[in-house]
Amino acid sequence: MSQTQTLEQIQNFSGKYPKQIWSLFFSEMWERFCFYGMRGMLIIFMISQLQLAEEQANLQYGSIQAFVYAFTFLGGLLADKILGFRKSLFWGGLLMITGSLILAYDPGSFFFVGIAFTVIGTGFFKPNISTMVGKLYKKGDSRTDAGFSLFYAGINLGALIGGYVCIAIGKGSLFASYIPADKTWNVAFGLAAFVMMISLINFILTKKSLGPIGLQPMQIGKNGEQTKMPFWKELATYLATFAMIPLVILMVDNTEYTNYFMIIVGPAALLYLFYEMTKLNKSERKKIFAALIFIVFSILFFGIYEQAGGSLSIFASKNLNSDLLGMHLDPNGVNNSGGAFFIIFIAPLLGLLWIYLNKKGIEPNTIIKFGLGFLLLGAGYYALFATKFFATLQGITSLDFFTLALLIITLGELCLSPIGLSIMTKLSTANLQGMMMGMWFLASAYGQYVAGLIGAAMSKSAVVSTGADPNYEALIAFTNGYKQLGLYAVVAGIILILISPYIKKLMQEVK
Repeated sequence: MSQTQTLEQIQNFSGKYPKQIWSLFFSEMWERFCFYGMRGMLIIFMISQLQLAEEQANLQYGSIQAFVYAFTFLGGLLADKILGFRKSLFWGGLLMITGSLILAYDPGSFFFVGIAFTVIGTGFFKPNISTMVGKLYKKGDSRTDAGFSLFYAGINLGALIGGYVCIAIGKGSLFASYIPADKTWNVAFGLAAFVMMISLINFILTKKSLGPIGLQPMQIGKNGEQTKMPFWKELATYLATFAMIPLVILMVDNTEYTNYFMIIVGPAALLYLFYEMTKLNKSERKKIFAALIFIVFSILFFGIYEQAGGSLSIFASKNLNSDLLGMHLDPNGVNNSGGAFFIIFIAPLLGLLWIYLNKKGIEPNTIIKFGLGFLLLGAGYYALFATKFFATLQGITSLDFFTLALLIITLGELCLSPIGLSIMTKLSTANLQGMMMGMWFLASAYGQYVAGLIGAAMSKSAVVSTGADPNYEALIAFTNGYKQLGLYAVVAGIILILISPYIKKLMQEVK
């Protein structure tokens, strides 16, 4: 496919999916292998290797993940204004490779240094590849949700493999006969670097098919004249990235600084967005306000959902057996990759279902899909609560039932997360798409931050001694916490459905 292909030619594709989505699919797949492999290792590594208490490890995890998603806002903004989506993606990938290699060399000594590189790298990579997917479609194309659902399947194919393999290697439960016991974590982090290299190579080899999508923006003068972006601005962006590394190290190593950061960055981002909205007409502003409602609700969703990398990692390590449908599997690997396993099979089918219902004129609108996502999330956390009824007196419960809970939670995620990516592109103006995608991931940052606080609170309550087996005490504390989270999710879903007529008015013609 020629590089001179126009945007109109790309968007006038036949069939269900544009051909270009596959190159983005595979680049994102390998990047998510790296990301979810790292995510699954974080809290277990901090507890077992850095000797952090569980409460502190949850706070540390929440801090790291919050900064990962917070930097997606900055990455989206810099892509819009200076680098363009392609250069942002490539720069982010290089930083992620560097961070993973540092961790592979000596994870114990340079943990926070390596993490700082991967935090900033993900910020440049993640929002911009999602934005490029959105640009493959015309405004109002009913196939957009299906495209994002397919893209989401690619995300989760990488998450499935990386999510299981990396933590299993790190813990020494996979390939133990081939890897020295004192090098398992080095190999696990090194594997994350290797697959990120594959992601970048794939993007380089296939980027010509994207035509003009993702190219560096032109600089617009006061008289409206467009000129090539000055190289000094691009260079300054790269240098500023390195200057931020020590700052990120300081903040993720000291979780109290995270509190200050989260108090400042959210309001600052909103103020800047409101400033940009003054340049829009009334109709465009209404759409942005609708997007902000989705963003606010997503903070609660991800605060609950993202227990997967925090408290659920500890729960899997301490309170689950290793028997899943007769197979012997690492419970942490199942926790970290189970949701991805279900998404791979369900996401494409769900995307096709949306297309079928749309043709029949009965497809639920985006608001109802969001509400269903919360209701299913709540049901899944009630199922996690129910694992207590299968527990032994030693606090070990069923991996089978735990996995069923993951399936229900995954159905909820599929009603919200890929649709959320899609709706940000639908409601945004052309010059704010990168920023709005960044705002979506900034909301995820707050969700991760809240998830860390929730996990820390549950870990703290789990150490209160009642005389029972400590593992059993931990199980009761965690499952009671999951019951409470399930209630919050159900209430949020009901509220969202009730106010859907108001949101629909703000969205206007957007479905």
